[in-house]
Amino acid sequence: MMRIICALALGALILTQTPFARAAEQVDLLLALAMDVSRRMDQPKFLLQRDGYAAVISNPQVLNAIKSVPNQKIAICFIDWSGPGEQNLVIDWNVIDGVASATHFGDSIAKAPRSFYNSTSIGGGINFAAVQFANAPFEAERHTIDVSGDGTNNSGLDVQFARDQAVTKGVIVNGLVILTDIQES
Repeated sequence: MMRIICALALGALILTQTPFARAAEQVDLLLALAMDVSRRMDQPKFLLQRDGYAAVISNPQVLNAIKSVPNQKIAICFIDWSGPGEQNLVIDWNVIDGVASATHFGDSIAKAPRSFYNSTSIGGGINFAAVQFANAPFEAERHTIDVSGDGTNNSGLDVQFARDQAVTKGVIVNGLVILTDIQES
């Protein structure tokens, strides 16, 4: 009898120490929002982006679109990017499946401080965002990067190269253009 109890205790100990492979939660989309915070982004443009991202995630049309897909949820992360090596995962992956989760995520975006204020490496931002999909604790057939910005790539990784690398991995890359007033000389 003592052998059976010891064997059961040993078995329980082994089972609690052995990690089990768990299937990742299935979502309809992994979406990385990558926001330009380079020095070209003055405070009004910075707030335009932050407030826009914060508002759109809880927009009723966006929430209805999420509810119209099979799993009725997406996973989203938020990234600040500037120059080469200046990318920050501001908000890690979150599931958006309704008003409460969307509002919480939007509030987190609005409250997040600016991470950088340097040159513009759009390629670096895309590359960093593409890497985040491998770190997501969720699975989805669709992976998308929405990268916002107002300037040209003036340092770091070539934009087309970074975009092409992401597309080769099945990632859709959308550009969200922040229009800038052009001064004529």
